[in-house]
Amino acid sequence: MTGLDNEKHAEATKVEQTEVNKCSSCGGNTVFEPASGTLTCPFCGSEKDIEKSQKNAIEHDFLQALEKEDHSWDDEKRVFKCKNCGAETLLDKDKVADFCSFCGSSHIAITDHHAGIKPALVLPFQITKDEAIEKFKAWMKKRYFAPSKLIQSYKLDHLAGAYIPYWTFDSQTDSSYVVQIGTYYYVTETRTVIEDGKSRQVTEQVRKIRWHTEHGHYNKFFDDVLVKASRNVASGLIDKVEPFHLNGLVDYKMEYLSGFLAEKYSIPLKEGWNDAKAVIDNGITNGIHGQVYGDVVNIVSVSTDYDNITYKHILLPLWISSFQFNNKVYRFLVNGQTGKVSGKSPVSAVKISLLIGLVIAIIMVILFFLER
Repeated sequence: MTGLDNEKHAEATKVEQTEVNKCSSCGGNTVFEPASGTLTCPFCGSEKDIEKSQKNAIEHDFLQALEKEDHSWDDEKRVFKCKNCGAETLLDKDKVADFCSFCGSSHIAITDHHAGIKPALVLPFQITKDEAIEKFKAWMKKRYFAPSKLIQSYKLDHLAGAYIPYWTFDSQTDSSYVVQIGTYYYVTETRTVIEDGKSRQVTEQVRKIRWHTEHGHYNKFFDDVLVKASRNVASGLIDKVEPFHLNGLVDYKMEYLSGFLAEKYSIPLKEGWNDAKAVIDNGITNGIHGQVYGDVVNIVSVSTDYDNITYKHILLPLWISSFQFNNKVYRFLVNGQTGKVSGKSPVSAVKISLLIGLVIAIIMVILFFLER
């Protein structure tokens, strides 16, 4: 395909996408509505169903993907890069980013970076923006050690719905291992002890370990090992809003992203496999421990062959925002499927001091009554 053909194809794709997201009643741009699961026109309220399917729940060959760079998402998306935090956001060809959903900065610009591998599956938003705000408010009210004036004075920044990239990996594993197995046995031993200045003989049972070495094999197929493909969402926060229920995954369609952002994966496929392999190796270790019998099992070595490695690129939904208090920014996340909230908030030194004082007072009262 020539450069001119590529340009015509990209323009045709852009026109096709624009037509897909146009309201058939008034011509306005429709957006995906989590509450109804439809494309909804914010101007006239018209709704259009999105046909759900799971035809793309197929695995792609990992080694082939490493050999051939995939730019199949470029026809639909263009990349904006934040000059403040480095996050790369994917938007429709006709959209412009006003701020970075990850750090709130307005210092963003279009880049010539490729969008990368197109997702196979997406988990559509089910929590609306208004619901996410209410979830956040309920979470905030439970910050018992936060300053009292926080609820009244915090300033909520942009709340953005963003699809976060993940990889899933499959692999058939064949492991050879060497283990040392210890079996407990007991012997009777006599020793001398000194009590009240006098020595006496004490006989007791002492536990010993008898060791032997075993060689073995462990085979297991690992299916859909899920690892994050994002460095821009704090792992400590995103881990606390997991899990996502992956049985809700459907084929990727650009309609699901209408009105939302998508993050370009910052952890590439090869690095994602290394993360997945660490999860797999831990599973193999646990499997070996469950396969051999002994009172103590020490794994000396494991050698694993990973065969038929396949992957999928999927998108999972998060509401991302922050709030300001005393000129400091605190980030928070809301799971776009379940509504679970995770974030950081300021802590009141006064409340902590009062708690410590109360605990000390209670201990002193208890000691007073114990000594009477």
